[in-house]
Amino acid sequence: MRRLSVLLAAPVLALMLTAAEPAAAPDRPLPDAAQEARARALFADVRCVVCQHESIADSPAGVAGDMRRLIREEIAAGADDAAVRADLVRRFGDYVLFRPPVRPGTWLLWFGPFALVLLAGGVLLARRRAATAEPAPLSADEQRRLDDLLQNENLRRDPDATSPHDGR
Repeated sequence: MRRLSVLLAAPVLALMLTAAEPAAAPDRPLPDAAQEARARALFADVRCVVCQHESIADSPAGVAGDMRRLIREEIAAGADDAAVRADLVRRFGDYVLFRPPVRPGTWLLWFGPFALVLLAGGVLLARRRAATAEPAPLSADEQRRLDDLLQNENLRRDPDATSPHDGR
């Protein structure tokens, strides 16, 4: 029995070890301080595609380390910040930037929340106006029939009977 449990546990352990992400290589800053400052400024503007809520400057993920290395390589090769951002967008999409550009493809991202707030306000305003609308007055014929119904109901009611809704 013990041998069977070892045989079953070995593949599970091997799978767990192969599924773990290898540690990211340590960052090597650029020798030029101005280039390193540009790279660090870009790190703060780029989202980690694994962590999604962290910049690559703060993320310990291996992908973030690769992205930092890529940015440093492009800056060392002479690319300007716009070219580095364009390359990242080409590779990972607009989502990789914390502040994606405003263009038709990102209008929903930029203006969607405002549109939802305006839509919700419009719905609430319409419901409020509908709730406060006065009912149309009864015509003379409708008023006469209502009076007849109420009169007949009062005649049929037993004066000694009480209802729990009468408030007595």
